Amino acid sequence: MWERTTEYLFNQRPAFEREGASGYKPGLDTSIALDKMYNEPHRNYRIIHIAGTNGKGSTAHLLASCLQHCGYRVGLFTSPHFIDFRERIRVNGRKISRKFVMEWVAAYKQKPLKGFEPSFFELTSTLAFDYFAWRNVNVAVIETGLGGRLDSTNIVIPDLSVITNIGLEHQQFLGNTIEEIASEKAGIIKHGQPVVVGKAEGNVRRVIENQAKRMYSEARFAQDKPEVLDAKYVDGMLRLKTENYGTIDCELTGDFQIENANTVLTALDILKRLKYRIKEDAVRKGFATVVETTGLMGRWMTLGTAPLTICDSAHNVASITQAMKQLKKETYDKLYMVMGFMADKDIDGILNLLPQKATYYFTQAHTSRALPVNKLKEIAAQHGLKGTTFDHVAEALDAARQAALPRDVIYVGGSMYVLAELLKAIGYDDKLES
Repeated sequence: MWERTTEYLFNQRPAFEREGASGYKPGLDTSIALDKMYNEPHRNYRIIHIAGTNGKGSTAHLLASCLQHCGYRVGLFTSPHFIDFRERIRVNGRKISRKFVMEWVAAYKQKPLKGFEPSFFELTSTLAFDYFAWRNVNVAVIETGLGGRLDSTNIVIPDLSVITNIGLEHQQFLGNTIEEIASEKAGIIKHGQPVVVGKAEGNVRRVIENQAKRMYSEARFAQDKPEVLDAKYVDGMLRLKTENYGTIDCELTGDFQIENANTVLTALDILKRLKYRIKEDAVRKGFATVVETTGLMGRWMTLGTAPLTICDSAHNVASITQAMKQLKKETYDKLYMVMGFMADKDIDGILNLLPQKATYYFTQAHTSRALPVNKLKEIAAQHGLKGTTFDHVAEALDAARQAALPRDVIYVGGSMYVLAELLKAIGYDDKLES
């Protein structure tokens, strides 16, 4: 029954996450029609809406964790999922129940939306909004799926919009220049509602500023007045010295989390001004327990020690750049890289960033969007990266573990879908199973 339900959702229209371009469906008409069909459930609670090229998942989870510890009942909608579809929709960290999803889909089948063909993401967004209303959440943190202006989630009127950063991604949908992509992301800015921007320079900043002016929206750039003053690693945590919250230990590690933390703390400052009950001790606890509180996975995540085994969800040029900078800070004798990518990424740009002095285990996720592993090996060879191929992610990791010695490092990444198959294969158990 559960498998039939999730297959129904995925097969409503080819899902972008599985099929790529054929599953992308821009425009808000269907989302608006679905929303009206369910009596506009998102109007029953406050909303924070998050877009950006990188870091929006971490930012969403950090905000949700902080708000939960401040005493709010918090809905969290993110994508994609790693192991279980229900990871996308949570209330106070707990995944939506299978029973609710099955009953909701069964009811929808009895009254399908006539004249429209909802996509997987459109239907899933509506499911999330309706579930949050049913659970009486106080506030929902909503992450966009792709872009912003035409994203299915962009029917909401948030208290605050957040744009983490802007980079080149999904040019076939969002535009060929970084300015065009910035314009799409800035489409989440709503009339009279503030927006926090993590980092933006030059033309990108001007695009966002101009859109904010058109919408009579206050734009606050976190980089202008940083909340994070200093950062260092202490006992496996990222210790942040902050302007207004004292010392914060962040459970998410990796230097790229400093920028995300700065964005979150700036957003909390705006929310405080909007009469949210933001408590300093609750914010510190939210950062320190974000993984446990929200069930976040795959962000510079340690899978094992001796050899140190790290997996990370970086999957485009900007995020891989940050991940490789972080990897250089590790001390090891030899480096083993388990890598697989989606075919619609800038493969040459990514491969240019990967270390030459490493042993590679090329693999692929089992989705039609994946770059075939033999093709990956061929392209990688052109960049001086040599290795062996494996049809399954778990097999590639097993081979790396057999070759590695205790003082070595194994890195697994290149795609969230590679990580998803890996975590499922190794039986990673979500602590917040419900």
